[in-house]
Amino acid sequence: MSVLVFAEISDGKFKKAAYEAVSYGRQVADLIGSKVVALAIGQGADPGELGNYGAHTVKSISVGEAFTADAYAAAVNAIANEVSATIVIISNTYTGKSLAPRVAQLMGASLATNVVSLPDTNNGFTVKRGVFSGKAFAYVNLSRNSKVLAITPNSFETKAFGETATIESSSISIGSSSIHIHAVNKVTGKIPLTEAEVVISGGRGLKGPENWHLIEDLATALGAATACSKPVSDMDWRPHSEHVGQTGITIKPNLYIAVGISGAIQHLAGVSSSKVIVAINKDPEAPFFKAADYGIVGDAFEIMPQLIAAAKN
Repeated sequence: MSVLVFAEISDGKFKKAAYEAVSYGRQVADLIGSKVVALAIGQGADPGELGNYGAHTVKSISVGEAFTADAYAAAVNAIANEVSATIVIISNTYTGKSLAPRVAQLMGASLATNVVSLPDTNNGFTVKRGVFSGKAFAYVNLSRNSKVLAITPNSFETKAFGETATIESSSISIGSSSIHIHAVNKVTGKIPLTEAEVVISGGRGLKGPENWHLIEDLATALGAATACSKPVSDMDWRPHSEHVGQTGITIKPNLYIAVGISGAIQHLAGVSSSKVIVAINKDPEAPFFKAADYGIVGDAFEIMPQLIAAAKN
């Protein structure tokens, strides 16, 4: 019996979410007296890195040139059978959201998504998961022998165990029926919103795309990702890939700075799990101030240059 962790690779590097998932998997394995096997699918990343985050063994395989949910799910299932894994850990990223339910179906396993806690094994196998866009929590008991846990990114700290993992190559056969290629336009050169620890976001209060340099300059100074409200993306000021909210991306950074965003409930649904929220708005009655940890009432065009200068210093 072992714990299998899918360690996601993007652009030849392990994602931050991969390290979080491996560290979480190690804690689960220690809890149940088991070992951690990490699965790395793709090229470029050094599988040896995962030993430092808690993996005892790393299986390294290649399935095609790009991510396809069916092929990856078949690969995870095959490795789970190979190492007798009863628990599979996947980060609930975009990739994980399409992968986890497929893996659970192939394994005949119980599935819990948006997991934000270690399991409680005192009476069964219970996990805490976020529901209703993070506004509430549910405790679910997974009753089947096999279990798939999709953990929420940025909910668990990475832990350095300082160990060396055994690296094993694995050759598995995936039928051509499992491969379905869909061409997508991938955003490159930016910090992924779901992995960013700091996010600077702008709304209609910036008055136009020509003023977006204020968001980008502060983001550059803080090493942050940039985001926007739905109206901004609807008006094509910013790409839809930056839209955070109920109908966009749900994020959980350590720091979220909202500039010129009123804070409608649809927007808050996607950002309310941020650890610290700062709202900047000239309207003292803006709803965002009720949800924010810190609020600045004032003109963004006066405040932002001062914040940028302070951040650079």
